[in-house]
Amino acid sequence: MKKVLFILTLFSAGILFAQQPYKRTLKLMGNRFEITVVGKDQVEADEYIDLAVNEITRIEKLISSWDLNSQTSLINSNAGLQPVKVDAELFNLIQRGIGISKLTDGAFDISYASMDKVWKFDGSMKKMPSVDSIKASVEKIGFQNIELNKEQQTVFLKLPGMKIGFGAIGKGYAADKAKELLISKGVKAGIINASGDMNTWGKQPNGEDWKVAITNPMNKNKVFALLPITNGAVVTSGDYEKYVRIDDVRYAHIIDPRSGYPAKGIISVTVFAPKAELADALATSIFVMGKEVGLNRIEQLPNVECIIIDDKGNIITSKNIEIEKS
Repeated sequence: MKKVLFILTLFSAGILFAQQPYKRTLKLMGNRFEITVVGKDQVEADEYIDLAVNEITRIEKLISSWDLNSQTSLINSNAGLQPVKVDAELFNLIQRGIGISKLTDGAFDISYASMDKVWKFDGSMKKMPSVDSIKASVEKIGFQNIELNKEQQTVFLKLPGMKIGFGAIGKGYAADKAKELLISKGVKAGIINASGDMNTWGKQPNGEDWKVAITNPMNKNKVFALLPITNGAVVTSGDYEKYVRIDDVRYAHIIDPRSGYPAKGIISVTVFAPKAELADALATSIFVMGKEVGLNRIEQLPNVECIIIDDKGNIITSKNIEIEKS
């Protein structure tokens, strides 16, 4: 999933504060992370950022499907064979993933990783995949076929060839955990930007809320809204940087795991939620559910808001969103 990168605005108005924001940019989990902490000096900030990096690296080792020694890989390699005992942290993450899969009626599905990639968005695809290949691509997908045993703390994928993956929630979860750790260590304010999955806490040194500028999907060089974030997460998913055009029809890279076909009708979704893990999953799901169903589902969730931009450029917001034009 291509994530829109946010522009962070730090307003200091020329005033020197005892506490200052310190930022480090690096590559983690195969993505660009920006970790910002508010601290008294660079030495203190570096110590805190190192803690966050170590936590994100720990989580990557736990959930990676590329690492053959990870518990996630062990679950996948035993699909259709036997249950696998896992750490409580991974068990709970999978349980929440199944919960979101149910909430979205499978628009998000934690077992999407078994999807054969019949759609290619690297410029090599010149014709439509066959109907049979698309149908076959989703045969192993179905969160209903994940069996959890809470007492034994085991995970079993019932179908041979079935796989779980955390591509849609992994970065968000890592950002949540890094934030949680830094708060426990006494860091009063900061931002974890996991390739567009934004997680904030506290306020800027001048007492103002952190703010994000949301990119205009019709013109990536402009922003259409500037919004404050208070101790929460915001994730934007866009389909306008990764797509294929066949016979003058544009197909975006966000695939409906239930049908195997690309989602249509929406070009950008921004979700505000208490946790980046949840915001991450919902942003993808709304593309698949469509704007009416997606908006209705969001408005049933406490402390969750969204901004949807459809393929005609219309802006649809949930009831508690007020857009400050930039």
